[in-house]
Amino acid sequence: MIHFNSDYLEGAHPAVLERLVSTNLEQTIGYGCDPYCDLAREKIRAACAAPEADVHFLVGGTQTNTTVIAAVLRPYQGVVSAVSGHINCHEAGAIESTGHKVIALPAENGKITARQVADYVEWHRNDESVEHIVYPGMVYISYPTEGGTLYTKAELTAMYNTCRKYGLYLFIDGARLGYGLTSDAADLTLPELARLCDVFYIGGTKVGALFGEAVVIMNPALKRDFRPMLKQRGGMLAKGRLLGLQFDALFTDDLYFRIARHANEMAYQVRDIFVSAGYPLLFDSPTNQQYPIMSDEELAILGKNFGYEYWERVDATHSGVRFASSWATTQKQVDALRNAVNALEK
Repeated sequence: MIHFNSDYLEGAHPAVLERLVSTNLEQTIGYGCDPYCDLAREKIRAACAAPEADVHFLVGGTQTNTTVIAAVLRPYQGVVSAVSGHINCHEAGAIESTGHKVIALPAENGKITARQVADYVEWHRNDESVEHIVYPGMVYISYPTEGGTLYTKAELTAMYNTCRKYGLYLFIDGARLGYGLTSDAADLTLPELARLCDVFYIGGTKVGALFGEAVVIMNPALKRDFRPMLKQRGGMLAKGRLLGLQFDALFTDDLYFRIARHANEMAYQVRDIFVSAGYPLLFDSPTNQQYPIMSDEELAILGKNFGYEYWERVDATHSGVRFASSWATTQKQVDALRNAVNALEK
C-alpha cells in the first residue's frame, strides 16, 4: 500500500534524526531554555529577517492554534475564519473549548477576503445589540489553505491593513508553510509574510520534523506572558531541546525549503496524472495537496493499493479526494500511481 493520505505519514528527515541521535546523551536544561532551542530561534529569526521576533516551540498544530488564540483574545472575543478553515472543521471544537467562538465566513477556494472581514466588523459595530454579540478580535488564515490554495501578497497585504484598521490581530497557520512558500505560484517570501501578520507559525510536523511547530510572534503587544500560556495549554515540553534540535536541523543549509520544494514537484506530477487522464479537480492547488474528482467505483479500485483522503461528495456517484505528497514522496511511488490511474477504465 502506498499512502498519499497526508504529508505527515513518514517519520522524520534523516538529518533531523541524526541531530537527535548525536545529542541524545547530552544534558541540557528543560522547557526550551537550552542552547539548541536558542540556536534554532536565531536561525528562524534570520530566515524571517526579523531579529526582534519571539520564537516559541510547540508539539502540534491544534495545540499551537489553541494556545495562540487563547493567549491573544479577551474572554468575550472570537476569531474570524473561513468556513473551511482548519480551526472550524478539523479540530473537534478545540478553539471553542478555550471559550472563544470561531466566527466562520463563506470562503472561495479556501480563502476569505479583506472586504469580507471589513463588512463583518462594520456590521458588528453598527448592530444595536453589539454588546450581546461575540466581538471579532482576530482573523485566522492558513497558508496554504485547506484546499492547498495560496493568498497572494496583495491579498495578504489587504488583509493585514484591514486588521490594523479595525484593531484585529492577524494569525497565520503555517502548518504547511514550507509547501506554500516554495510553490510555483507563491509571490511571497518568508520575511514578507512575517511582516504582514502579528503572529504565525512554521510547521515542522508536516515538513520533515518528527513533530513540532515554531510560533513566531511579530507584534510586541503579544509577546508578554506567552510562556505561562504555553505552560497552561500543555505546550511547554519538558524536554524542549527535542524541538529546538529539529528546527535547528531544518533551518540548516536551507533544508526546510529544499524538502518542501521536492514535495511540490512530486505533487505537480500527481496533478498531471489526473488531469491528463481527464479527471477534473476540486481546487486549482499549486501546492502539495491535489484534489481529483473520481467516480466511487474508480476510487474503490484505486483504494486497494493507494491511500487517499476523502474530501467531499460531488454528486451521487462521484467524490472529491485528496492526494498529498510529502518531503519523503519518491518518484517510484508517483510512477506507481500513474500506472494505476492510466489502467482504470473510464
